[in-house]
Amino acid sequence: MQMLLALWGYRGFILGSVKREFQAKYSNSLLGAAWTVINPLAMIAVYTLVFSQIMRAKLPEVAGGASGPFAYSIYLCAGVLTWAFFSETVTRAQNVFLENANLIKKISFPRLCLPVIVVANASLNFAIIFSLFTLFLVISGSFPGLPYLAIFPVLCLQVLFAVGLGMTLGVLNVFFRDVGQLFGVVIQFWFWLTPVVYPINILPEFAQNLIRYNPMTSIIDSYQRILVNGQWPIWESLWPVTMLGVFLCFWGMTLFRKHAGEMVDEL
Repeated sequence: MQMLLALWGYRGFILGSVKREFQAKYSNSLLGAAWTVINPLAMIAVYTLVFSQIMRAKLPEVAGGASGPFAYSIYLCAGVLTWAFFSETVTRAQNVFLENANLIKKISFPRLCLPVIVVANASLNFAIIFSLFTLFLVISGSFPGLPYLAIFPVLCLQVLFAVGLGMTLGVLNVFFRDVGQLFGVVIQFWFWLTPVVYPINILPEFAQNLIRYNPMTSIIDSYQRILVNGQWPIWESLWPVTMLGVFLCFWGMTLFRKHAGEMVDEL
């Protein structure tokens, strides 16, 4: 509670930092915030061109009968956009203390403001691109209807997991710099071991069983069920990642509180 009150007391600092970072990111850019949209759309376009013919025939039989000219593109967007949000949150959170070392050593403020700023910035970028994607769903007649509301609890669960993982890696990265380098490699393999581009049902049964242990599998599957098929998520499948997210948040906070003083010296 004391931490939450401290964060509330520094809400002006948090909001100001989010605003400054967003403006600085696009201050000298001709297209400005449009790059927030262009980058993921370029990735989606490449994956669509490469995989559409392979996956289009497979998608109806494994994705609840999904069909139509935009089915695979929507399937890709449901996975790629939300994965990008997760990846940005974790990757930036693991480096947040290193990147703000000078600020931490010179100014006294609640250090938890930094992860909050990371999440706020990533959420702002995601909100822009996902709002445009939602507009596309409405215009194309592919809006999933009432199940769309389930996106918000799934997003909250994803943020919980990403923050817990990012905080834990962020503290460890201060003391063991190899953590950041290793995670950069891991996140690339993690993407391809998550059914973002391909439906899990096209894999052999033993591979499906292994990939289901991936905590992001149930989250991405939930988005795809909602946005591609207009179905509610399988809530039971989200319990393991929920418990893992709570555990990582608790562990990350414990590491942070225990080593906060040492982190300043190490930085």
